[in-house]
Amino acid sequence: MEFYKVEPTLDNYWRAIVLFGRNVASYKFALAKSLYELNTVSNDLVKMEQLAVPFSYHLCEHLKLEPKQITSKSSRFLTACKDFNANELSHDELIKQTVKLGFANVIDAFHVVNNAEIKERFFIDERKLNGGIRITDNFFKLAEHEQFINFEQETEARWKLVEHGWKMGVARNLITVEYDQELKTLFSGSRERRVDITSCRDSLNGYQKGRCFYCYSPINISSDTDNLADVDHFLPWTLNEKMANVNGVWNLVLSCKDCNRGVNGKFARVPTIELLSRLHKRNEYFINSYLPLRETLIQQTGNNELKRKQFLQQNYSIAKSTLIHEWQPEIKGIITF
Repeated sequence: MEFYKVEPTLDNYWRAIVLFGRNVASYKFALAKSLYELNTVSNDLVKMEQLAVPFSYHLCEHLKLEPKQITSKSSRFLTACKDFNANELSHDELIKQTVKLGFANVIDAFHVVNNAEIKERFFIDERKLNGGIRITDNFFKLAEHEQFINFEQETEARWKLVEHGWKMGVARNLITVEYDQELKTLFSGSRERRVDITSCRDSLNGYQKGRCFYCYSPINISSDTDNLADVDHFLPWTLNEKMANVNGVWNLVLSCKDCNRGVNGKFARVPTIELLSRLHKRNEYFINSYLPLRETLIQQTGNNELKRKQFLQQNYSIAKSTLIHEWQPEIKGIITF
């Protein structure tokens, strides 16, 4: 996939796992979140009983809010998690059931993206040999990356988006994810009967590989960091009366503060045609990510790539004829998409 082939780094391989897997269950997200918590373990061999504790915890917590965590009709493991939530199963028994039933497919499928295993592995399956998985140096190196602090929020956001897609069920063609400009969140439904899904920053950051959309400088999604990303409208919000759905996810990007509102920031100017091509590439990442961003983009911009390019070009022409002035900043980081 171009997403990690453009820049084949460990963080991009990891994000490909989280963002582009064709999930039939949410177990991959639970396993990813469990591994985040195990990055400081003294022994690289993690026994299944040890892994089962955070793995079952994350699934039980999500089940409290969203009962559909799998696309099949039933799951003995999820039934055990639900029984635990209902105080009908002890914690010790939950861990036993998790070891027995919870890892049947997710260990084998974790590194599979686009029907093939990625080049780098973050753990090795040693269940038959040593009763667990062995964390590789790749994962420990990943934990030292500046973007590691963002991975937990990105994974949680992706999990919530997938849950929402499953919740919609047969009405997938009706899924539309929208943006609340004041709260910086994504939601679906009308403003009167809306369903809040997750943070917009958390949802978009992975697709931009933790970089400002415009200048590629590093950004963060944690509120206690100095370089907290801004959510920006690629084609400026001032065009909301000239074009439809300016608040659509197709038009939302994450930006550093300098590009969005610095001395030489974009403000009400129109990004160059080169940046429009970059927006199209980023939106195609959404298309390859499936529920529910894929369905939203198809509704908003077209059901094939040619139509989506035409949609962007038509709106770009409206923006240029209205606002006239172009804008593009200097590159400050590695070109990653």
